[in-house]
Amino acid sequence: MEMTLRWYGTGFDTVTLRQIRQIPGVKGVITTLYDTTPGEVWPRERIQALKKEVEAENMHIAGIESVNVCDAIKVGSPDRDKYIDNYIQTLENLGLEDIHLVCYNFMPVFDWTRTELARRRHDGSTVLAYNQETIDSIDPENMFASISKDSNGAVMPGWEPERMAKIKELFEMYKDIDEEKLFANLKYFLERIMPVCNKYNINMAIHPDDPAWSVFGLPRIIINKQNIQRMMKMVDDPHNGVTFCSGSYGTNLENDLPDMIRSLKGRIHFAHVRNLQFNCTEPGHLDFEEAAHLSSDGSFDMYEIVKALYDIGFTGPIRPDHGRMIWDEVAMPGYGLYDRALGAAYINGLWEAIEKADKRGTK
Repeated sequence: MEMTLRWYGTGFDTVTLRQIRQIPGVKGVITTLYDTTPGEVWPRERIQALKKEVEAENMHIAGIESVNVCDAIKVGSPDRDKYIDNYIQTLENLGLEDIHLVCYNFMPVFDWTRTELARRRHDGSTVLAYNQETIDSIDPENMFASISKDSNGAVMPGWEPERMAKIKELFEMYKDIDEEKLFANLKYFLERIMPVCNKYNINMAIHPDDPAWSVFGLPRIIINKQNIQRMMKMVDDPHNGVTFCSGSYGTNLENDLPDMIRSLKGRIHFAHVRNLQFNCTEPGHLDFEEAAHLSSDGSFDMYEIVKALYDIGFTGPIRPDHGRMIWDEVAMPGYGLYDRALGAAYINGLWEAIEKADKRGTK
């Protein structure tokens, strides 16, 4: 595996490339052109400039997260082919610049859903959190207003103000879209882009829905082992793969994370490793919050998750995800420097221990 860190780019990220470079074992970043609009072509010149900036700090771009899929593609509107053609051109430009991994999602309206961006934990840190009772009581049109005050001035991915200003229009777009239609539109999209992915060896790594169930009545399809295997079979190409995000799949406690990893051997192109702490697991009262990456700080066995990735021979990029806000850092919620750096060191330590035990025959 290759340890990386997500970086939103100069002007959008409080964390600098120079700081990332100082995290032991981190040589690559997962980045994006954050100010692009879903559906537009990424100019090759801008990709080149981004590469040059990263390489100036003796690092490289290990992958893109995300080339966002516009809603016209997700709902299958009459003009979707125009936007798919734009997406194909963007992939071509990335391929020409020797970038071979793209993380994306197919989530309707909201890329992810949380009810709090700064819940205070027992250790004094603040974290992203989710409470089902709050979701059930809130008007989705008010979601952005309810959490934006805790964003520390950052533009949250998937919650851009201009997008949230169109929330009524977005819900109207998806009113006739159910899971089967969403699967069909994903299939159409993947079949169209696979030729360029094969040409440039670009691995498409779909990110799971977060949380892994329907929110506000919107369909969610990338939620469990059965659905992800369906997705891979319907477009059976090795470049059609997944981002295995332990925190997103792990929102549903019925998902056996190590088993899912082992069932996806060869099709996990990217991994997000993070921990959650569940405070209540009763239906209708579900409550969880982000935790430190350490197993004992949350509800997941991080050793078993990392060991499953090792056992399937995972060699792709991996990154710590959704860190706590600690040590008085002010940054985009979930994406500060300090706790993600601790997470990277912890995951690297787990991997080293597993690898050495395997070589010594004590695994």
